[in-house]
Amino acid sequence: METPTIVFLDAYTLNPGDLDWAPLNALGSVTLHDRTPPEAIVERAKDATILLVNKVKVSRDTLTQLPKLRYIGVAATGHDVIDSAVARDQGIVVTNVRGYGTDSVAQLTFALLLELAQNVGLHSESVRQGDWHRTSDFCFWKKPLIELAGKTLGLVGYGDIGRKVADIGRAFGMTILANKRHPDQSEGVQFVDLPTVFAQSDVVSLHCPATPENRGFVNKELLETMKPSAFLLNTSRGALINEADLADALKAGVLAGAGLDVVSVEPPGVDSSGVTNPLFAAPNCLITPHIAWATAEARKRLLGALIQNIRAFLEGDPTNVVN
Repeated sequence: METPTIVFLDAYTLNPGDLDWAPLNALGSVTLHDRTPPEAIVERAKDATILLVNKVKVSRDTLTQLPKLRYIGVAATGHDVIDSAVARDQGIVVTNVRGYGTDSVAQLTFALLLELAQNVGLHSESVRQGDWHRTSDFCFWKKPLIELAGKTLGLVGYGDIGRKVADIGRAFGMTILANKRHPDQSEGVQFVDLPTVFAQSDVVSLHCPATPENRGFVNKELLETMKPSAFLLNTSRGALINEADLADALKAGVLAGAGLDVVSVEPPGVDSSGVTNPLFAAPNCLITPHIAWATAEARKRLLGALIQNIRAFLEGDPTNVVN
């Protein structure tokens, strides 16, 4: 087989320098771009037989201009950045990587929850500012502290990550509710409908893909069914939440707080009037910059799986094909 020409259009987020590219370089002639703007995609990819992307969108128009392309490896689980149907019609195999970040995403889910419940960052900063020196007592707290044991954790989506989050929740002594498209009652979890998850849970955590059907499903009406003491967590996709509705709900005290690792537009922009995402001004709202997947361990697994997918394709037996 001819030596493949491999082009990675946005390699930096996967490997900013702490991972080894050597196993990838051994597979062919490799060109790595840290980032690629839309207008540069065709020029950079025009000679590629294998194209690798994380978040760069490869549209129908782009695909029709890449006649040499035979394979696209998505360095992520979600593959909606690729027009997979057009790729299939052009004989281009598209693969993704699953399962690499389960432990890391579950870990950040609880990092957000624990910060909401215990306010570790707030109290650490308060100590640094001298508040402990000035107190008359041996301790103080600036917000109510919440114990998770005995609370109800509601999961929307119950795949690998949802199951891991449930395991951790049980370790904290939480009761688990879950909403899943095809529930299996033998899994030891109480499966309920979506309204019940939101109405009965002390913590609601989203672990489902974004689809045209569920875009913005966490809206004003659903939020108003939550307990005023409840928290909402999202480490899956920002598009699941109507962000203006959530911001209004937090301002009105409809729920106690939110912990989000994702927003609807990433990176968040500023429109012509200077307005950013409404959640940035919402009270009791923690936002991290889509880092749940990005531990060194998870990225190392992702790179390894990406390389295994390429090897399988080159050997004529592609795996993890999504189109």
